Amino acid sequence: MKEWNATRGFAHNSTLMLSCNMIQTDGMMLGFSDPFSSEVKPRILLMGLRRSGKSSIQKVVFHKMSPNETLFLESTNKICREDVSNSSFVSFQIWDFPGQIDFFDPTFDYEMIFRGTGALIFVIDSQDDYVEALSRLHLTVTRAYKVNPDINFEVFIHKVDGLSDDHKIEKQRDIHKRANDDLADAGLERIHLSFYLTSIYDHSIFEAFSKVVQKLIPQLPTLENLLNIFISNSGIEKAFLFDVVSKIYIATDSSPVDMQTYELCCDMIDVVIDISCIYGLTGDEVGTPYDKESMAIIHLNNTTVMYLKEVTKFLALVCFLREESFERKGLIDYNFHCFKKAIEEVFDVRLKVQRSRKLLSQRRWSRQTVPNGTQVYPH
Repeated sequence: MKEWNATRGFAHNSTLMLSCNMIQTDGMMLGFSDPFSSEVKPRILLMGLRRSGKSSIQKVVFHKMSPNETLFLESTNKICREDVSNSSFVSFQIWDFPGQIDFFDPTFDYEMIFRGTGALIFVIDSQDDYVEALSRLHLTVTRAYKVNPDINFEVFIHKVDGLSDDHKIEKQRDIHKRANDDLADAGLERIHLSFYLTSIYDHSIFEAFSKVVQKLIPQLPTLENLLNIFISNSGIEKAFLFDVVSKIYIATDSSPVDMQTYELCCDMIDVVIDISCIYGLTGDEVGTPYDKESMAIIHLNNTTVMYLKEVTKFLALVCFLREESFERKGLIDYNFHCFKKAIEEVFDVRLKVQRSRKLLSQRRWSRQTVPNGTQVYPH
């Protein structure tokens, strides 16, 4: 039996030590939400013209609405803010903006909104004339960048399910060129736009949202490093760390991701949840069907094995490996135990940071209280 050091180690031919290096600034660890208060979470803005599909994206990804049901959604006529963290381990806010919003309206405080934003998603309807959409994209990006240069700008070229593969590529190339040319003409070449082909009728919207959310996770390099060490010492070909509720993968190893592999992972999670709902809960039991006992093994017809294990209440590790590698399941489970312990330590730091920042915020706020008990609000 191999000896495991008290810090962290993965078993292979010899014990491998792992050090989880967190991001550190001025002596303080950075958690998932960089804002000062623990109550403030990274903000993701959904913007675009009317009927471009913004609300449908939010409902399908985070509310499990059937894509066909989105046909009956009413057009958004006001800013809708939603805290995603109540139903998912992924913790951020989604702000859904109406398409007719006017940046020049004096009642619209765009500086306040953009200042606390981590990512701005602009949705373009690929099946419509997107000249006006590109003009609005340019206006939105330039305004947001002046307020907050650290925003990640993401462009969803949406509703591509009705287009052929060649037409999709052509649309993406054309929109990419026009958008970047507009920025170059304005002398803003330093602004980086990321483009994704998306549809609510397949898994492309989940993959695109995964890429957006990953950019908001300061611990992403640590998570990727953990996954790389885990798979290299376990004979695993590919591994994903999934948020079970939203089916967003918050991290994967350094090898490329292909769409088919991602779709298989999503389908496996659905199977586990559906079967657990039927057989995992008793008639009078209330709770989630996904718990610490959740585990699944699926043998594909190409000698590939899919292996799912529970990591935390909302996280699952989904692995792809060959049947001959799966024969060493004991080694894989041992390494998974080490991996799970390291992941728990990463997120324990996040919780400690949130608590310490909340305490620090309360102390600073108390200093702004005058002797008669009236609080002075800072300008």
